[in-house]
Amino acid sequence: MTSRHYTPLDRCLMNVDQMVRTVFGGRPVAERPNPAGTVPETTPLTTAQRLRAQRLMRVNHAGEVAAQALYHGQGLTARRNDVRDAMTRAAREENDHLAWCEDRIAELGGRTSALGPAWYTGSLLIGAAAGAAGDKWSLGFLAETEYQVVAHLTDHLRRLPANDARSRAILEQMREDEAHHATTAMEAGGTPLPKAVKRLMSVTSKVMTSVAYWI
Repeated sequence: MTSRHYTPLDRCLMNVDQMVRTVFGGRPVAERPNPAGTVPETTPLTTAQRLRAQRLMRVNHAGEVAAQALYHGQGLTARRNDVRDAMTRAAREENDHLAWCEDRIAELGGRTSALGPAWYTGSLLIGAAAGAAGDKWSLGFLAETEYQVVAHLTDHLRRLPANDARSRAILEQMREDEAHHATTAMEAGGTPLPKAVKRLMSVTSKVMTSVAYWI
């Protein structure tokens, strides 16, 4: 059986469909079990602890919305089929993270970011630009994104209430997955990005996470 050839228009329409599903659709369904599934709530969270956990998980959910868009944008402009496939695989794992974060936010009685459409649209454009720069740069961009996400998750694990074991289990698995994505991208031929680009990515990420914490 021959595989279907998708035109650029097909891929654009697929990305529109993905955006609608990610931002406006029902709760996403993960392919893998939720890492918090077997972790009990041993010590009840105080009101202040619950609010902090809600906000931190909202930031992580917004990050996963952005990650979906980045990888779909990079896949849209990738030149090599194997790079496009790598972006699709990464996006699939990010969908697991999206579902886990959304489940935990619901358990905590919180809400996702009201700016989901903005996070998705902006990240899709950034991802498409990274892909258009060339596959080696796109893979390098993926790796640097994941390096920064690993650092971000490490910080959130520090800031989580010590007794929030369920959120912690989710973030630890996410951190492991993101580190694996970074390694895979560099092994596939990614090129390290210039320091100025890394700094710009870091500043952009901090703006997004700061806003998503509150909105």
